[in-house]
Amino acid sequence: MAFLLEYGMFLAKAATIVFAIALVVGIVVSASHKPKSKKGQLEFTDLGKHYQQQTAELQQRLLDKKAFKQWQKVQQKADKRQIAERPCLFVLDFNGSMDARETDSLREEVTALLAVAKPQDEVLLRLESGGGVVHGYGLAASQLDRIRQQNISLTVAVDKVAASGGYMMACIGNKILAAPFAILGSIGVIAQLPNFHKLLQKNHIDFEQFTAGEFKRTVTLFGENTDKGRQKFQQELEDTHDLFKTFVQQHRPQLTISKVATGEHWFGYQALELNLVDHIQTSDDYVMAKLPSHRLFTVKYQLKKGLAEKVGIGSANVLALWWQKLVHQYWQR
Repeated sequence: MAFLLEYGMFLAKAATIVFAIALVVGIVVSASHKPKSKKGQLEFTDLGKHYQQQTAELQQRLLDKKAFKQWQKVQQKADKRQIAERPCLFVLDFNGSMDARETDSLREEVTALLAVAKPQDEVLLRLESGGGVVHGYGLAASQLDRIRQQNISLTVAVDKVAASGGYMMACIGNKILAAPFAILGSIGVIAQLPNFHKLLQKNHIDFEQFTAGEFKRTVTLFGENTDKGRQKFQQELEDTHDLFKTFVQQHRPQLTISKVATGEHWFGYQALELNLVDHIQTSDDYVMAKLPSHRLFTVKYQLKKGLAEKVGIGSANVLALWWQKLVHQYWQR
């Protein structure tokens, strides 16, 4: 009887957990079907104050009490009016994915800073991307070009990688900085796909595709690709590459485009020799060099997490731990 009672209690708890999981899944599915677009908020961080606080903490540890107070007095005598009149350096971050979905946030950030930026101000983009889809990175580059069109200086810093679509964005900058071993270039276009036609044919499976227009579909995953289709697809890649080269050449006229548009990539020092970048310097060094002469602000558009993301993921983790604990307690009896 004791065993049956314990087993019944175990089933009751398990049923409760299953119900809770079903409720969470229901919330997630319901939220995913709502057509409402995600909203976010802009976050401005005063980098100058951040660095000042770090310096003060370090000085407090290094100096004795009397010396630290003297140091504080010197800092407090700084002319606040003079600091307020300094130009601003707005720092943006773009860590690009394959589809360049981060462009949505970049659009909001650029719009916000253009509303307040003055001609003497500057924008620093800390860029990291190995590239991706042409239309996605083309739009991202266009967002940066909005800054140039307003005659505001744009500096692009590459600490790790800005290749292919990433370099398409980087070349918009008035100047490009690169860490010594950052990867740059890859001015080329690539497309690849498997073809399962022979496998389907071997298993007596027909694949039918209907199009209107001779080149509506050039190559396909499941149909038999023709030489004519392949040639057309290759020509489309060449045309895209020509557009890419023209775009880079317009923004970096100092480049010998025939040398760098081969699809190869180079490290920072090599990129400097090829005029792909203007200076070897990390973004950290650049920001710190601007600290005495500029007010520094990071601008970030943060998307708000929906109910599905907040409740669904969090609850799933909690329920998984609860289930593990419950099973462990049962088998310990």
